[in-house]
Amino acid sequence: MNTFQHNNTRGMSLIEAVVAIGMATIALSAIASMTISFYRTHRYTIEQSFAINSARKGVERMVADIRETTFSDDGSFPIELMDAHELIFFSDIDRDDRIERVRFSLEDAVVFRGQAESTGDPLAYPADDDTIQQVSDNVRNEEYGQALFRYYDEAGNEILDYNEVMDVRFVTVQVVVNINPERLPQDYTLQSSATLRNLRYRDL
Repeated sequence: MNTFQHNNTRGMSLIEAVVAIGMATIALSAIASMTISFYRTHRYTIEQSFAINSARKGVERMVADIRETTFSDDGSFPIELMDAHELIFFSDIDRDDRIERVRFSLEDAVVFRGQAESTGDPLAYPADDDTIQQVSDNVRNEEYGQALFRYYDEAGNEILDYNEVMDVRFVTVQVVVNINPERLPQDYTLQSSATLRNLRYRDL
């Protein structure tokens, strides 16, 4: 008696294989897209955090320097120029008993700090800054129409005429940071202030 053994196991048809590959491809594409999106968002958040941290340190540096504003080595008034996005003043920023001319300015979304030492006999300051450093980047004040610096007199009134440098006793610094204003997270604003210690009780 012959015994016939039937094998019901059969291979995957070509159509089934194509369908399976197609489904796997779609699934992998979706996973890859989600992964790329996640890392892009994560990278943006990190970059924004770095920009905010840089701006925070920059604001602290600006306020510390402005607070020590004083008369220059050549006898010039403590503030040489004030503007919404630029401030030039004299301060002993490196604590060497020599007064430096310091300039903070906002240019193309970057805050710069310039510094010049007095030289010669009699002492005078060069026309240009000796050293220039970047304080903070991705600063959006100019494009948003927000002042980087605001100035106040002894009574607390805001000074809107930038020629009245002799009336300044108090300065606020506000920095708006966003590495890409068209994307979240939203703008981050840092603000601090400095009282001009060496002028507050001095009869000018």
